[in-house]
Amino acid sequence: MIRELTIPTPEQACLVDITGQIVQTVQTSGVSDGTAFLYVPHTTCSLTIQENADPGVPHDLLLVLRRLVLRRDPEYRHVEDNSAAHLQASLMGCSHVVFVAGGRLVLGRWQAIFLAEFDGPRTRRVLVKVVPDHP
Repeated sequence: MIRELTIPTPEQACLVDITGQIVQTVQTSGVSDGTAFLYVPHTTCSLTIQENADPGVPHDLLLVLRRLVLRRDPEYRHVEDNSAAHLQASLMGCSHVVFVAGGRLVLGRWQAIFLAEFDGPRTRRVLVKVVPDHP
């Protein structure tokens, strides 16, 4: 079964920690050992697993992405004026796989799961499918 999370994003570009919602989804799935598949069905946001202890890390990540991809470029051809958001999302990726053991996500001590918004504020969807190791 695929579960859908609704995530509001507060800014044009931001990282929203969604670890708690993913943890809750895994717990309600009843899967003890397996895999959680995470996917965003959008072209201007992405998912990332990154440090959650220091707020400087999300800031720095967004800073570098802004430097790598210009917000506006006279050579961009996309008519909606959000080419940068599409490019940044492509660089980050739209899915992740996280192992589940003992009913819990297997994440490193400092890791969290973030929705990375590049064209907000918006309401985004994150799809989660938790699959047991043994049916």
